[in-house]
Amino acid sequence: MSLELLSQLEQKIQSALEHIELLKMELEEEKTKNQQLTEKNEQLQQDLTTWSEKVSGLVGLLNHEIS
Repeated sequence: MSLELLSQLEQKIQSALEHIELLKMELEEEKTKNQQLTEKNEQLQQDLTTWSEKVSGLVGLLNHEIS
């Protein structure tokens, strides 16, 4: 194997390693965003449950007053 081919291989390996490192950083960012969205979703689900309970309670009061 010539020195030139070895140098090209080294450059390609270095480029691949840099690309892998960038992808790892991007993956960590996406994991962080996913965690934030999961937490936001849980909060919204709790809010929806709270509102549903309140609305059900109010409808129950109205039905009781009508009866």
